[in-house]
Amino acid sequence: MEPVRKILFFGEYFEDFYDRHAKGAQAKIDQVLNLIAHVENVPKKFLKHVENTDGLYEIRISFRHSALRIFCFFDAERILILLNGFMKKKKKLPKNELLFAEKRKKEYFDQKLLGDRSHE
Repeated sequence: MEPVRKILFFGEYFEDFYDRHAKGAQAKIDQVLNLIAHVENVPKKFLKHVENTDGLYEIRISFRHSALRIFCFFDAERILILLNGFMKKKKKLPKNELLFAEKRKKEYFDQKLLGDRSHE
């Protein structure tokens, strides 16, 4: 099956998050990213817009008794850029993680505007 969207990383934030997890959690992350890449209409259970943000989304992964989250955004309709990931421990999203993601998103578009293609 051909992918319907491309998934890219900005910086090493996602990779650092991914590497901190055991093989089982990594497999679950891979499974959800594969679903997002290949399914046209991704259920909100896996990809949800973060309210009161300018285009920030959270990838939602449940693994055992953990809630893993990865902030991301769309660069174009079919290009999803992954940012930071974290383990959600409370009902609300952590403000510091949200601010970090918003700052990285701005940084991404600033670099893109200047013609820096190193993030691809």
